[in-house]
Amino acid sequence: MKTPVYMDNHATTPVDPEVVQAMLPYFTEQFGNPASRQHRFGWVTEEAVEQSRTSVADIIGADPAEIVFTSGATESNNLAIKGLAGFLKPKGNHIVTVGTEHKSVLDSCKRLEQNGYVIEYLPTDEFGVVDPEAVKRSIKPSTILVSVMIANNEIGTIQDIAAIGGMCREHGVLLHTDVSQAIGKIPVHVGVLHADLMSFTAHKIYGPKGIGALYVRRSSPRIRLLPQMDGGGHEGGMRSGTLNVPGIVGFGKALEIARSRMASESARLAAQRDRMWNAFSARLDEVFLNGHPVRRLPNNLNVSFGHVDDSALMMNMKDIAVSTGSACSTGNPEPSHVLRALRLPADRLHSSLRFGLGRFTTDEDVEFTIERVVESVKRLREYSAVTH
Repeated sequence: MKTPVYMDNHATTPVDPEVVQAMLPYFTEQFGNPASRQHRFGWVTEEAVEQSRTSVADIIGADPAEIVFTSGATESNNLAIKGLAGFLKPKGNHIVTVGTEHKSVLDSCKRLEQNGYVIEYLPTDEFGVVDPEAVKRSIKPSTILVSVMIANNEIGTIQDIAAIGGMCREHGVLLHTDVSQAIGKIPVHVGVLHADLMSFTAHKIYGPKGIGALYVRRSSPRIRLLPQMDGGGHEGGMRSGTLNVPGIVGFGKALEIARSRMASESARLAAQRDRMWNAFSARLDEVFLNGHPVRRLPNNLNVSFGHVDDSALMMNMKDIAVSTGSACSTGNPEPSHVLRALRLPADRLHSSLRFGLGRFTTDEDVEFTIERVVESVKRLREYSAVTH
């Protein structure tokens, strides 16, 4: 077993060796620009891009023409929210979202607020679940978009997006959902969820960084977006810029692998996660699970360890790669906005760690993590008792 043990697969994942092999030819041999349609170099890469577009579409039940390649989920969220708001400005200015969303959604909404849009941030219960009925009550004639992620990147809570999407469809309001953490781990289908816009990225599913996608519904209804980048009219005019062919090929391969292994991999990860939680709760007192106890991602475990500072705990476990929350908020001394939204007691806000298990997490990694965490928590509690 190698140390440090990697337990931060929500932040990013290692690229699967099969994905690397699929990408390699497109760096040196097949290096053409897919927009160069006058010669073979462009034709070959265009074909590879379209094959990957089909792979991306297949896993979510979409048409390949509904997939727009981006640089990642952050760009996809920005394009979905700002692009739709810009296009539908004559129709309305009210957008509904949730306080536990990813920063790329919340900050996009804050930017729109500066431009006169009205953003309604719905609360959740203590498990991070938003009530679909609350979404329904929030819809008004000026509402143009509801944006709710399917699975939270910090606490793993899974929302009832199908119910929320059904209510949006009933009231003629569009639904955007960020599925970055869910894709490849739980079934995600645009038809079942009634989603009109869907964001996701490759680096959360053992693909390369710097490549993502946005699903944009083309019929019933057809969605149009105001582009956020101009120049060349790539990706159906929605996202200009030379396509990242190696990344797109890797993205498609990563999704193909995730789709074929999803059931078995999710079951294995859930068993490892439960082994960790059962060990923590049996061997330590005052440990608390953050997020929904059942409706959660199979690889997520977010735990508060009473009377222990999370930063001190991480410093005592340098042989384990773990985090206190979203990688996008690294360096921010403030408690996680997700945990704050759950209205947790103050001491739990500063004593929480997020464990993200993954494809390459072994049983030995899990046992090592259990022992190190239990040992470190006990040591820090003893030290705290002596010094106080």
